Amino acid sequence: MRGSIQRRGTNTWRLVFDVGRDASGKRCQKTSTVHGTKKAAQAALTQVLAKHANGGFIDPGNLTVGEFLLRWLDHVVPTTTAKTHERYEEICRNNLIVGLGRLKLSELRNDQIDQFYAELLKSGRKNRPGGLSARTVLHIHRVLFQALKQATIWKLRSDNPAATASPPKPSEKEMVVPDDDDAASLLHATEESWLHIPVLLAVSTGVRRGEALALRWSDIDFEYGSLWVRRSLSKTRSSGLQFKAPKTKRGRRQIPIPEFAISALRQHMRIQKEESLRLGCGWNLDRLVCSDPHGDAINPNTLTSAFASFVKKSGIRPMRYHDLRHLHATQLFKLGIHPKIVQERLGHSTIAVTLDLYSHVLPGMQEDATSKLDKAWQSALGKRPENKH
Repeated sequence: MRGSIQRRGTNTWRLVFDVGRDASGKRCQKTSTVHGTKKAAQAALTQVLAKHANGGFIDPGNLTVGEFLLRWLDHVVPTTTAKTHERYEEICRNNLIVGLGRLKLSELRNDQIDQFYAELLKSGRKNRPGGLSARTVLHIHRVLFQALKQATIWKLRSDNPAATASPPKPSEKEMVVPDDDDAASLLHATEESWLHIPVLLAVSTGVRRGEALALRWSDIDFEYGSLWVRRSLSKTRSSGLQFKAPKTKRGRRQIPIPEFAISALRQHMRIQKEESLRLGCGWNLDRLVCSDPHGDAINPNTLTSAFASFVKKSGIRPMRYHDLRHLHATQLFKLGIHPKIVQERLGHSTIAVTLDLYSHVLPGMQEDATSKLDKAWQSALGKRPENKH
């Protein structure tokens, strides 16, 4: 970062220094006045440059929301995944900076934020008329809240105006889960397609899209009938396809596999090995279970679009690939499997996440539990105790 000193009087100096670039990429400079000797001004400039390099100097007086958000985006790079940061940047540049960027950070009010949310709901779409969904606006609010929380930590504000704003509350969507017949039809229909194994893995183990595509043969233990989730595959514009470790400790997990899936995986391994050798690509246990013929990773977005297209052409009831994970969890609950086991298979961070997500299954489980309890008491009450005296 560059800086300079300009004499403004006998013992007055103006410090001029770079502070990055604005939302359009234009170079930004700040100034500060120092009284004293030139040596004192040089020392002050050195201190300012050092503080700015370490993220310590920000002039809150003239700092705009847009300038602050760009600085915040740089700040959160080390603590977010590439995919998450990409989403933060999209929201900041396409929504927050466009709508609030010119306002001074120190003067931003909650009523301005509320008005911004209302405009997004009414006409927030970029490429066509209409507004954004309440759920999308809520995502935007959450990013703004996190950013402004950092502003209070940096003492650029004494309060977080987003904390007292009123973001829209999306209506709860009822989860539509494919039933067993839908899943069986899908498994049969995909038998001759590369989609078969990703579908099989989702139905039988509940793994996520990225987890299925990152699975290697070395992660599968055929002897004990289980697989290890050790990584996930994702794609970002800046980094392309990337393998990454699970977000939480619960995400790294071992999942027992049903026998029907083990048999299908054995057959798939044999076919994959034969095809690889035929193409002269070589084959080993570190090869991906779901890959192209050359053993390369499949773009997660390709799986999503190919699955949607296949379902549409096949005439199967509309569903997303992620719905197969919900199907697996719902099956486990209906079979009376303890929620803690369901949580461990799905890799949720807490059991509360699992119970909240699949609360729609619990009423049926309650009725079943009540019925079994009633039968147990009917049986017990039907037996008259013997007279021991």
